Amino acid sequence: MRILYATWLLCLPCLAAAQVNDLDMRLPMDIDADNTTFDGKNSMIIFNGLRLTQGTVSIQADEGRATRMELEDSTWQFAGNVVIDIGAGRIECDTADLYFDDFRLQRAVVTGTPAIYDLKRAGSDDVTHGEAGRLQYDVDAGVIEFSEQATITEGGNQISSNVLVYNIAEQRIKADSSGVEDGRVRITYTPTNGIENPLDEDADTSGDDTSGDDDESP
Repeated sequence: MRILYATWLLCLPCLAAAQVNDLDMRLPMDIDADNTTFDGKNSMIIFNGLRLTQGTVSIQADEGRATRMELEDSTWQFAGNVVIDIGAGRIECDTADLYFDDFRLQRAVVTGTPAIYDLKRAGSDDVTHGEAGRLQYDVDAGVIEFSEQATITEGGNQISSNVLVYNIAEQRIKADSSGVEDGRVRITYTPTNGIENPLDEDADTSGDDTSGDDDESP
């Protein structure tokens, strides 16, 4: 059971990281907005009623702000009914800040009440559902942190904690309950149908032996 649960728990961060690393930020960018304003004082481009698409990525928000149009070295901030679609994944949140350098996403910070992340696993109809008040992904460090009442659910399996930190390189996840009233990490595991419990198998074998003894009795 421990191996099965650990495998399930690692699916969300691994798939999320793979999809982000596969993004090509040099592809043409299409922007559709209700209106656009250039704030020269703060060197900021402001979009209202924004819908942005680039390759397999689409982002829509009530407002978007960018320090530069180029993703070579820029910061993009989205606020209000933010929806980010990346392949099989979707994020719904209140705000999202994306930091780019040399056409690579360096860091992403997402907040919401809560921020919601859904990921459909390849070759399956299963959807992994995550909720947290804040989600931060440090691409170079290879660390994804879900914080502020974080919960990850798939099927009947769920883990809840104030902070869930996943180290991609080490494939290690840490649940930290500090900062919450009861200070507990909660895990719900539902056994998969068709997977036998070794303890149950032993019990069945013992029962068969006993049955055989009864048949030989006069």
